[in-house]
Amino acid sequence: MPDMLVKLYDLPAAFPEEVFEKQNIVIRRALAPDLVPVTRWIEKTFGAGWAGECTVAFARQPISCFIAIRDGEVIGFACHEATCRGFFGPTGVDPSCRGLGIGRRLLLECLQDMKNNGYAYAIIGGAGPVEFYEKSVGATAIAGSIPGIYRDMLKNL
Repeated sequence: MPDMLVKLYDLPAAFPEEVFEKQNIVIRRALAPDLVPVTRWIEKTFGAGWAGECTVAFARQPISCFIAIRDGEVIGFACHEATCRGFFGPTGVDPSCRGLGIGRRLLLECLQDMKNNGYAYAIIGGAGPVEFYEKSVGATAIAGSIPGIYRDMLKNL
């Protein structure tokens, strides 16, 4: 999976808030009390590695993790500035909630936050769904970026 580059000065508009309100979905920046429930959900749903990265996002001030909630339960998350400065990710949406625009909205929340922090570009590290990032934010693959920063990952997570 290649790393990808995103121009933050040319981001598309996010879905209007009303789209999510009709589905009883709240998307917001995580708060410190969210740490344990969010990281437990991430570890259960996506694995310990992503939970570890998210923990770093919670250590930042302001927290660099955004979450999607429905009926008081986490259904998605996205982080930036977790593994490397200028990096977006990790991110994930509950498989039963995919296709509702949640992932795109979380992506745009993080990228806008990075733009507001003075970045002109963001790197999506080890981008899994390349087509999603190309379509959602015009991301382009970075040549020679495989295996990238994640090359020597521990296998016993």
